[in-house]
Amino acid sequence: MVQEIERKIELEIERNRIRINIFHGEDEQVIKLNLEEARELANELEKALDDYSKRKQIRID
Repeated sequence: MVQEIERKIELEIERNRIRINIFHGEDEQVIKLNLEEARELANELEKALDDYSKRKQIRID
């Protein structure tokens, strides 16, 4: 029997930080980023998503 692990990501704006809560199963991880770190993460995520889209279109025979 395969058990699905529920994943959820929540973002909150604190006074001087962006708080990211990552829930996976019964575990939780909290990451707090300042504005510069949050922008850098957003840029890196955008690059990774673009790269993923490009690789997905490449057919390997």
